[in-house]
Amino acid sequence: MHTRGNILKVAACALAFAVAAPAPAQLNDPGPERARETMEGKRVVLMPMAMGFDLAQGWAYYIGKEVRSYGGIFETRDPNWSVEAGAQALTDVIASKPAVIIVHNPDLQSYVKLFKRAQKAGIYVIQIDNRSAYPTDAFLGSNWETLGELEATAALDHCGEGTSGKIGLIQGEEVNASSIDQYHGIMNIVSQHDHLSIAAKPYSDWDATKAQAVATTMLQQHPDLCAIIDFWDGTAVGTAAAIRAAGKTGEIALITTGGGEEVDCKMLEEGTIDALVSTEVPKQSQAVNATIKTLLQSGLPPGTMTIFNYTHETITTKEDIYPGFCWSLKRNAASAANAS
Repeated sequence: MHTRGNILKVAACALAFAVAAPAPAQLNDPGPERARETMEGKRVVLMPMAMGFDLAQGWAYYIGKEVRSYGGIFETRDPNWSVEAGAQALTDVIASKPAVIIVHNPDLQSYVKLFKRAQKAGIYVIQIDNRSAYPTDAFLGSNWETLGELEATAALDHCGEGTSGKIGLIQGEEVNASSIDQYHGIMNIVSQHDHLSIAAKPYSDWDATKAQAVATTMLQQHPDLCAIIDFWDGTAVGTAAAIRAAGKTGEIALITTGGGEEVDCKMLEEGTIDALVSTEVPKQSQAVNATIKTLLQSGLPPGTMTIFNYTHETITTKEDIYPGFCWSLKRNAASAANAS
């Protein structure tokens, strides 16, 4: 009983102290309010090479959702693969004076003068996925040379000793940074292995039909290829069709890169492609959103600094994927519809 009495006394004292203790002082954290104030009412415009494919639609969903959640205004422009239409759209956007422009470059030079004009007009310019020759306020995306090295490393698994060692490349465009840098990354690995060689390296101009045509020609000229590296999953569909038509499915490995949307997981599961290096659209978008907030809160004039933020990427095969591994355009669309 004595012990029980002591316990009751301690409990009563603790309760009295808890009732008497003052509430913690409010910290008056200025962060949340400042984050909202710097974004609220600010316009952010995304202009990819075109809106009708998974990368652009993924960026628009993930970036737009967060910009709007902070009270910002999010818009897109669709040049539909036309450099001329893109230049005109970018000119019009600059005249409307948004806070931030996010651009997916078609090549190294076309928009450089417009980027400089935008910065002089007080607009932050973020480049996504494809760099230009001019470094703006930020670049967010792949280190395409490293990505090419990863693709070539994946090809090594199918082009070891005892094979022809011949690799075919389906490149994108001759003046596109992702294509140029990807090629150099591949060659960094190929040059380290005497038994490897590049049998052919045509361009698809990012068109699946053209990819199928040039891959068909390549296979006719080099039926002993051990692997083909296609520079984009959108064109790898055409390359896969050419491999299938030649009766080489399972014999010639197909390696590519993509944004990690569900179609990529499906192609891996079905054996349409053997390895993928994903550019991780959700992660890229998260990095873009963080950069937008950083630039707007910095108070620094556009052109003061340049941020480079590269997505960490790895080789993905059929064995690596699991339910939910890839993001989904359908789920995003459903989520956006429910939100509205």
